[in-house]
Amino acid sequence: MSDSIKEPPREGSLDAPFRHPIAWRDDDYYDLAKVEAELERQFDVCHTCRRCFNLCDSFPRLFDMIDESPTGELDSVPKAQYAKVDEACTLCDMCFLTKCPYVPPHPFDIDIPHIILRYRAAKRRAGEKQFIREQLGETDRNGKLAKPVAGIANWATARKNTPLRKLLEAIAQIDAEAELPKYHSKTATDRLKIPVPPDPAGPAFGQRKAVLYATCFVDYNQPDTAVAAARVLARQGVEASLLYPECCGMPQLEAGDLADVAGRAERVANAFAPYIDQGYEVVALTASCGLMMKFEWPLLLPENHAVGRLAAATRDICEYVVDISKTHGLAQGLSPVEGGVTVHHACHARAQNMGAKSAEMLRLIPDTQVELVERCSGHGGTFGVMKSTHATARKVGRPAARQVAQKDQANLCSDCPLACKHLGQLLSAETAPRIHTEPRQGHPIEVLARAYGVL
Repeated sequence: MSDSIKEPPREGSLDAPFRHPIAWRDDDYYDLAKVEAELERQFDVCHTCRRCFNLCDSFPRLFDMIDESPTGELDSVPKAQYAKVDEACTLCDMCFLTKCPYVPPHPFDIDIPHIILRYRAAKRRAGEKQFIREQLGETDRNGKLAKPVAGIANWATARKNTPLRKLLEAIAQIDAEAELPKYHSKTATDRLKIPVPPDPAGPAFGQRKAVLYATCFVDYNQPDTAVAAARVLARQGVEASLLYPECCGMPQLEAGDLADVAGRAERVANAFAPYIDQGYEVVALTASCGLMMKFEWPLLLPENHAVGRLAAATRDICEYVVDISKTHGLAQGLSPVEGGVTVHHACHARAQNMGAKSAEMLRLIPDTQVELVERCSGHGGTFGVMKSTHATARKVGRPAARQVAQKDQANLCSDCPLACKHLGQLLSAETAPRIHTEPRQGHPIEVLARAYGVL
């Protein structure tokens, strides 16, 4: 008799969560009526729980729409209003990973980021595209075009260049107050054409080999991150090379162009395959790209052997340095970082389930105060720069910026370079009276490289 009694479903986080493969090749995946029906099912569960109310603006929008509807229930909210919830979602994954008690294997099967992704893909196939956002997402094309005229491009898009930024806002709907990434005439690929030779005295010499995935942002907009990573690894004795076949496709994922992302995954995985064959570990230099390579690509192409091998071989740069320290020990020569460091643990780093490796890495620096902020910066790709969403990005990011101000450290870093810039701007605008000087900003690996005196 007892065998016939089934144990009731347990509420969340008692079993390891998992995600279903993304069925982007099936026509049903893009059936808007079916997508909206699934949105309604999942949103109704969210409405009965509301544990995720303080993560971003998507859930407050949803709950306000329900509370202000004629019945006070989801059934009286027009499905056209679901677009407002979609607009505020940055696919940060925090609801899935940190709040929701009903993710798979729970039978409620809730995954809000991936149903939002499906919603965007369905709308895109139905002809609803956002032209400006998609053009901003062509990061490789934009970077190659800007490289020969980097100085002019940076001058034209600088926030203090008010007339041109107002014109850009009017034409392209890019908010005039949003800080835009700078371009460089010498990319990371240019600067690391000749690999930094490994130090024979390094603790990992002859034992570790790494190939750095530059990422579009590091290659075109923040090459110091790649140089810092290469020099820090060389100091440990790691043989390291830089490779950048193309962008990981995070902008295209956010736009719902999943076929494009799958193509990039195949090509990048094939480019890294010879290195993996030779025993190289793959090291991603930004959190979003590491998340794509480790988790999103295998869900798009679960049958692709090369993509699976790349996912298994990929480590975040901070995760990799921490592993070296535990396995081999770190090279001597680290000096304290004056004024301390505040580390923003970016959502896409948290989504990798590896722990706060950036803070753990920086705590290896002697006599250095390291503070941690684990709250969304509010940025999220083009979300933080478009006129339609910039105010929301500021709203979501203000609590994190206030926490950074309260830490009052001389340095601010984040696993996500866009998050770091956004927080730096918020810090100046929202909390300037409470701080004396703006903290120096960068990637955690840059902070470690300066502690070694190699950047």
